[in-house]
Amino acid sequence: MPFDENQYRALLAVSEAIVSHRDLSALFHELAGRLHQVVRFDYLGLSLHDAPINTMRVHILDGVETTAPRPVISLPLADDPLGWVWQTQRAGVFPDVEEETRWPKAQERARSLGVRSTCNLPLTTARQQLGVLIFAAKVAHVYKMEDAGFLQLVANQVAVAVENALAFQEIEALKDKLANEKAYLEEEARIEQNFDRIVGKTSALRTVLTKVETVAPTDSTVLVYGETGTGKELIARAVHDLSPRKDRTFVKLNCAAIPTGLLESELFGHERGAFTGAITQKVGRFELAHKGTLFLDEVGDIPLELQPKLLRVLQEQEFERLGSTRTIHVNVRLVAATNRDLGQMVAESRFRNDLYYRLNVFPLKLPPLRERPDDIPRLVRHFTQRFARRMGRQIETIPSEVMDALVRYPWPGNVRELQNVIERAVIRSRGPVLQIPQTELQPMTPSTTAPSDNVSATLAEVEREHILRALRDANWVVAGPKGAAVHLGMKRSTLQEKMKKLEICRPL
Repeated sequence: MPFDENQYRALLAVSEAIVSHRDLSALFHELAGRLHQVVRFDYLGLSLHDAPINTMRVHILDGVETTAPRPVISLPLADDPLGWVWQTQRAGVFPDVEEETRWPKAQERARSLGVRSTCNLPLTTARQQLGVLIFAAKVAHVYKMEDAGFLQLVANQVAVAVENALAFQEIEALKDKLANEKAYLEEEARIEQNFDRIVGKTSALRTVLTKVETVAPTDSTVLVYGETGTGKELIARAVHDLSPRKDRTFVKLNCAAIPTGLLESELFGHERGAFTGAITQKVGRFELAHKGTLFLDEVGDIPLELQPKLLRVLQEQEFERLGSTRTIHVNVRLVAATNRDLGQMVAESRFRNDLYYRLNVFPLKLPPLRERPDDIPRLVRHFTQRFARRMGRQIETIPSEVMDALVRYPWPGNVRELQNVIERAVIRSRGPVLQIPQTELQPMTPSTTAPSDNVSATLAEVEREHILRALRDANWVVAGPKGAAVHLGMKRSTLQEKMKKLEICRPL
């Protein structure tokens, strides 16, 4: 049948609505506003097929004046004209619903709304059968079969718009799902992402890393406690990398590695001629770390006579170089670390209490490796891959008995000792299998442990035996490239302190 000008305008209006709306609800309201100019209706309905439960979900919109949506209802395909239209893909025109007796329930539904005439049109695209477009009027004989041709053209355009809107809804739902999954995974992986240099997932380590994330954005002083080799420098770097100072300098100084007479110069610098051998001006670590972070490792080794000057720069952010009277102002965030009990040192008058309180603003205690046995396999694989790549080796297998021995081992030198053991193992392994001699690792057995009910005493005995074995293997050489300290992954000063604590001395 030929279409008049108003009908063509209506088709154009539908096309404009399709272009301008991706949201199904907004599209529905827009269509209602535009179609009423050429199609008489009191209700505009949209029925979509719900494939999982094989029903028709009916969305009914009141007249244009109110545009108030009604609750969505679900109808079975059988015994309903909407299901018949969707299944047969034929228009269902009912001039007077009171005369239509094939679907009693649909007739009751129409009466409840005051509907007398309906026109139901299949919504179908080239890809799928979506549902049914519903026009309903409160007056009988509004819709006739001869109107179905034009209304089907309208429905065909609406079908494209509905398909686009549903696709957009699905995309949005997927985006929301992915966003939620991303948030969950970010929460799970946040620590791993922020601490990519730190290997481990045990709760003890994750607790520390969560605290690092808490304190890093502040400028508060952090004091990292932990045995030698536990990764205190990595934690200090993580504090710096997660702080607003991350684009500035990270400066480190091992206070135990600098002779006492030179430590003040290293920290604060000196002027030319300040002392014998000071032939040029030297900038100290505090100046180098201006607007950045200074990491003082083994801060417990700072001598008492130097501690007041360190306290001053922490409190006032100012100091003078050796041999100078000019005050230098700095902005430095301090992260300190120690393997000593500073509280005990304060009690023994070997460390100033005011400096201790100034350093101990936010303490972090790193767990030793023996308290993280679940992390040992991860660390073993990590170090094996790292050293294999560096040396051009192909290590494909770590025997289970080797891994078991590594997990059982007490690791008095912690991660640093494990790293050294794996590096030596990669060097020695000629094939694709990681080889570690039995003499390298001795599991905790009754022959190497003292019978005791005290766990700390047992660990101390194991540590003592391990250090003795390393000293004997090194011919009692403590320092140097072939010394016991290198074998154990410890600093010389740390090994000497442990020897003193465990009453280890070279036999005569």
